Amino acid sequence: MLWARRSDRLAAAARELGAKVSVRTTTVDVRDRAVVVRAADALVADGAVPDILLNNAGLAAGLAKVYEGNPDDWDLMLDTNVKGLLSVTRAFLPHMVARNTGHVVNIGSSAGHQVYPMGNVYNASKFAVRALTEAINVDLAGTALRCSSVDPGYVRTDFSKVRYKGDEARAQKTYEGFTPLTAEDIADLVTYIVSLPPHVNILETRVFPTAQRNQHVIHKDS
Repeated sequence: MLWARRSDRLAAAARELGAKVSVRTTTVDVRDRAVVVRAADALVADGAVPDILLNNAGLAAGLAKVYEGNPDDWDLMLDTNVKGLLSVTRAFLPHMVARNTGHVVNIGSSAGHQVYPMGNVYNASKFAVRALTEAINVDLAGTALRCSSVDPGYVRTDFSKVRYKGDEARAQKTYEGFTPLTAEDIADLVTYIVSLPPHVNILETRVFPTAQRNQHVIHKDS
């Protein structure tokens, strides 16, 4: 079951995956709680309570000091990265708890462990994801459910293109001089985490490209 804002990308993913697995797609913006609830209720009514809930929706918007920041960018990040994750989790988790099986995986960020200049509100949103992952685990004590986060460093996706509002040249400069992670690398890690025996729960994991050692130390070839 795939949810996303962009119907064209959902359709492309469905075509790619459809030869291997049954795919069901729904156009959902996680910032709209009413839409999230309706889409979740429709799945639950069909008996489609997820075994694995992957909260992957997230973005960074802009790069500025707090006193120069754009409040619209702040709303976009907090509504997506924090409130969107909460809305989707709240919609499905009661049904997973009732069944007493399942795994929630939140895609966080290394930016939720260490801040960087002008990342302030994005940092705050990912610190929140980290706290929520820990809190959800505590709330799930006594159940068989697990909750994990995967917190990447540099990954070559549309992340920088979104942050720089479609400026392709500036986005590509982000990844010059080193080999970043790929979306497939993160998918492999998620697959590993959810495939572990039921008595093993990875609460959080940070993953970097080899060239990167923390938020501030990254080796780039000249």
